[in-house]
Amino acid sequence: MPRSALFSQRSLILTLILLLGCGFLATSLLSYFASRSSIRDNIVNTELPLTSDTVYSEIQKDLVRPILISSMMAHDTFLRDWALAGERDPTQISRYLNEVMGQYHAYTAYFVSSASGNYYQAKMGVLKQIDAQEPRDAWYFRVLKMQAPYEINVDLDMANQDKLTVFINYRVHDYHGNFIGVTGIGLSAEAVVRLIDDYQQRYQRQVYFVDRQGQVVLTGSKGGAHGARTGQALRELDGVRELLKQMPTPISGSYEYLSRNADSHFLNVRLVPELNWYLFVDKREDGALDNIRQSLYLNLAICTIIGLVVLSLLNAMVKRHQDNIETLATLDSLTGLPNRRGFDLLAAQALNEALREPKRLVALLIDLDHFKQLNDTHGHLAGDEVLRQFAQVLENCLRQADIICRWGGEEFIVLLKDSDAVKAQEVAEKIRRHTEQRPFNFADKVIRLTTSIGLSSLQPDDTLHSLIARADHALYRAKQSGRNRVCVEMSRSDDE
Repeated sequence: MPRSALFSQRSLILTLILLLGCGFLATSLLSYFASRSSIRDNIVNTELPLTSDTVYSEIQKDLVRPILISSMMAHDTFLRDWALAGERDPTQISRYLNEVMGQYHAYTAYFVSSASGNYYQAKMGVLKQIDAQEPRDAWYFRVLKMQAPYEINVDLDMANQDKLTVFINYRVHDYHGNFIGVTGIGLSAEAVVRLIDDYQQRYQRQVYFVDRQGQVVLTGSKGGAHGARTGQALRELDGVRELLKQMPTPISGSYEYLSRNADSHFLNVRLVPELNWYLFVDKREDGALDNIRQSLYLNLAICTIIGLVVLSLLNAMVKRHQDNIETLATLDSLTGLPNRRGFDLLAAQALNEALREPKRLVALLIDLDHFKQLNDTHGHLAGDEVLRQFAQVLENCLRQADIICRWGGEEFIVLLKDSDAVKAQEVAEKIRRHTEQRPFNFADKVIRLTTSIGLSSLQPDDTLHSLIARADHALYRAKQSGRNRVCVEMSRSDDE
């Protein structure tokens, strides 16, 4: 960062420190209601979110770990090989599941085979046969159809006297990506409830989990706020009717509401993406505002800490803004694709990977035919719109891993990763065909467009310059041969 910019940033932060200091001093002289408002804002905007962050960290330690264990099981070669070999010896899978339970202190471990329909459990071997008509097996057929790799399901565990259990159901695929079953582990719901009780005792807040449909999933042993119990919908709780007017369905944020008894509540809601649940941290106002005068100096200290946190966040935001500016410098403002500067960074990395591993890499140099004539006929605004729409054609024809760049003017360049010349020529033909067939629209006018494409494949001793130079030669031949075609680089034997 230039020294002047750094000095300016420090000056801004020092100015903000002085302004905040003056504001905190003024706050100490405000009336009761001003102090009351400040404390309430502190609870809603800082105290509860910080508590949510801390509880979230605890959740990651205590609840998300089983997801990682289930993922390990789903990708375990023994489990997949045993299933693919015909499930010949059930004692082997039982022993494996027992090992998982013992090593990771799981409540239960299981595997359900899609081939046989057998439900294997650590202690009982084959527990049952999965039946599409059995309501208790509905979870399996739900997992069978879902796109996500896993789900978290709270259900009764037949293998443990129907105790309520938190299951992590993880899809298992063979080495070709075919679904072959479901595996995972279960946590005793009682153990999870004890964790929530521990959170509530430590942080003196009501803590509970709600799914995206607004149904309470897990609470402490004494329930959540307003006596919420597992399985209840938020709309069934009298105490949160006013809250539901602000938040009909769960959404992250901070809220303040009155319960049925006119008690003021502060609530922070945040999504726990690993569980796909919302964490609710609820606090009653209680006596937090009773001793404002006595806690004035403490309030000033808290405000100072908050100010430092805000300043830290501001400093991080300034840095992030600077990073965004640098990112924008690598993008073409018209098409949103990387410009030459951005391409140089991406292409250098792709070239190093291709030469190191080694992997195949193909360059496509693309030129829009008769683009100057298009500009002369329809105007430069039409030309700009055609360039934007053509960039969309490229993105639709290519993979996310491929590198696209506006090379300059009406020229574009594409690097196809891990692609041989045959596949690359098919991709180039696809781009050429889609461009030829697509009507490009501008001001209710249809503009037709064709492209010429030059193709070159990476050679062992290539540099980025030589790779693109050969693609440029191939593009020149395509234009000389009548345009609207794909030409491949001349092979070395042909050059000789």
